[in-house]
Order: sequence, then C-alpha cells, then structure tokens
Amino acid sequence: MITMHLPLAFELLMGKTPMELFKAGHFVMWPMLALSLVAVTVVVERVLFIIRENASRDHELVEKVLERVESRDIEGAVALGKKSKDFVARVLVYALSNKDTSLSNAFIRASNQELARFQQGLATLDTVVTAAPLLGLLGTVTGMMGTFGSLGSGGDIASKAAGITGGVAEALIATACGLAVAVSTLFPFNILNARLEEARHEVEDVSNALELIIKKSEVDLPASE
Repeated sequence: MITMHLPLAFELLMGKTPMELFKAGHFVMWPMLALSLVAVTVVVERVLFIIRENASRDHELVEKVLERVESRDIEGAVALGKKSKDFVARVLVYALSNKDTSLSNAFIRASNQELARFQQGLATLDTVVTAAPLLGLLGTVTGMMGTFGSLGSGGDIASKAAGITGGVAEALIATACGLAVAVSTLFPFNILNARLEEARHEVEDVSNALELIIKKSEVDLPASE
C-alpha cells in the first residue's frame, strides 16, 4: 500500500518550494537547520584561518633560523624568528627560548599549542557528519509512524491518502536533508583534516632538522634542572 503512494509523494514534493519542504519535514528539520548553520559557520571560520596561516608561511625564514642555530647563534635565531608570523617559526622561537630548561619539552609544548589551533572546529564538523544522517533516520521513522497510523485509522483509502503521502513525504525529506548535510560537511571536514596532517608533518620535519643540526654542530645545551 505504501509503495502505491510513493510516486504520488514524489510528485507532491517536486512542486514544493524550499519553505514548503521544510514544513513538510516537520520537527526534525529544526535541529537539521541548526546543524547546517553550525557547519557553515565552522567551515567559513576554518577557511579564513587556513588562508591566513598559508599567507603567513615563510619557509625561507625558517631555513634561516635553522642556519643560525647551526652556526651556534641561538640569540640571532630567536630574534629572526620573532619577526615572522609563521607558526613553525613560533615553535622554533619558543623551543630555543626555553632551551636552558628542556629544548625537547619546550618544542613539544609549542607544537601542541600550534597544532591545537588547526584542530579547532574539527570535532564540531565530525559531530555534524554523524548526527545529520541520524536525524534523517529519526525523521524517516516518525514519517513511517505517521503513515502506518493513517493506515490503521478508520475510513476508506481515499480519506487516508493525505495522511499516507504526508508521512512518506516527511520520511523522504528527512532522509534527503540528513544525507545532504552530512555529505556537504564531509568534504570540508576531510580537507581540514588533511591540512592538520600537513601542519603536523611540517612541525615534525623542523623538529628532525633541529635535532640533526644540534647533533651535527654539537651545540652545548645546559642540562635540565
């Protein structure tokens, strides 16, 4: 019986405006809308953040800082690094500025602080990707409950048609919106994750380079207290 009303439900949905579709999706559309707004806000903020970070990258200055370290000019390396907004340069500056206590611990602390900036918002997008299909499934269940409720009520099929198609339409709209929100959020989520991994590799590469330079030039670093 439900399959007989599926074409009718599709036909009704095709002629509706976005606002009418929103109303036809019933209560589950409100949390879906909230998830969409949250996702858009986070993505826009993260895109602006990535643009700023990419614009501030200064590979040449980072290499010059390492060259200063290799020549045992630690103070010059720190002074040079402070002139840059490059996040890798900031890690080097913090580590070298605290070398008298523990160079490795200072480097780890600084890198964790910088990488945490790249991680902001990813947990939120992950939640949206997970929650949107579940909300769509919830709408599907409530729509089917409405459909079966109409079938179980008294009266002939003609009088039940509106309730049946309305329930099917609610299920279809909720499922489609849930998948649409999840899929559209998944792409920027993966891109931002890839940028985080790239930043992590950049920090690890500088860490390895600094360690090799220190061993090669035998820079005398005071033992940790």
